[in-house]
Amino acid sequence: MSHDATMEDVGLAPGHAHATAGTGVPDGKLGIWIFLASEVMFFAGLIGSYIVLRFGTARWPVPSETLNIPLTGFNTFLLICSSVTMVKALSAAHRDDQAGIRKFLGATVGLGCVFLSIQAYEYYSLSHHAHGAYTNGFLPWSDIFGSTFYTMTGFHGAHVTGGVIWLGIILLGALQGRFGSRNYMPIELAGLYWHFVDLVWIILFTIVYLV
Repeated sequence: MSHDATMEDVGLAPGHAHATAGTGVPDGKLGIWIFLASEVMFFAGLIGSYIVLRFGTARWPVPSETLNIPLTGFNTFLLICSSVTMVKALSAAHRDDQAGIRKFLGATVGLGCVFLSIQAYEYYSLSHHAHGAYTNGFLPWSDIFGSTFYTMTGFHGAHVTGGVIWLGIILLGALQGRFGSRNYMPIELAGLYWHFVDLVWIILFTIVYLV
């Protein structure tokens, strides 16, 4: 078996990535998995703290009386759709479909921007209008529910923003034809991060908005 064929077996393009000695895993992929492991611990700490406070507090606001669940449910659907377009972008790269790479990366970035815009609108609406028992607006300092809500969703929003910027940079490279079947690793690494961000949001939406 040739050296090039061996590289292709692990999803590498010669001259673009190297496998970590002893693992056969590309350096970039190993790095992103380590990074995501640290992110899992970070969000697990936030979510775990919320659960302890939520069920350890005698009186806790009913989320449906304060939060706009239908709007956020639609926003969640958009983020799930962005994971689908991310998968299609990577699939297009494997097929050397340059138009497909640009189209689906652009769709992913666009959906991410819409998600952030809706979240910004939600924050504005919650903080400037009466919602349930919060006659003066629902703010981070309103109570412990407000503090935990804005902390968790805010940190997640920051991660989505980082992902949109990352994917935007990759999209610029795609517009120059830099990616394809022999150099798809940057798209795959960004996709792993994006799927993680989507999964975290599904968990947050379920725990914070629905429970």
